[in-house]
Amino acid sequence: MTTVLLATDADHVFDDVDAAIASDEIDVLRVRRGADVLEAIRATDPDLVILDLQIGNMGGVAACIAIRQEEGAGRLEKRPVALLMDRSADTVLGEQADADGWLIKPLDSLRLRGMATKLLAGEKVQEAPTATGA
Repeated sequence: MTTVLLATDADHVFDDVDAAIASDEIDVLRVRRGADVLEAIRATDPDLVILDLQIGNMGGVAACIAIRQEEGAGRLEKRPVALLMDRSADTVLGEQADADGWLIKPLDSLRLRGMATKLLAGEKVQEAPTATGA
């Protein structure tokens, strides 16, 4: 069974990701606070972590950086981490946080499933900003 950990406090984001990714082979787990991500990774050892950019008082970028720091220190195994961006201009944050992938909202099932499939296969998925930068 493949496990995906999603960190979001927005029910509609969880519903979108769960509907797009969950199956008999993929289980989507959720935490509602960025501060709970590291503990959840240690408890569930997910194959993929997806972080919403805006999560209460510790957002997805801070959680991604914390994951990478723990991996770098040898306290966590390396795993793919993706960010769900609010706008195209936020993609620079994904690069700075060393995320393996990101999607720009609004989300849709095809892009979510494609991102998860590629990240689980070891590929990167990084949507480029649009020409308008919006």
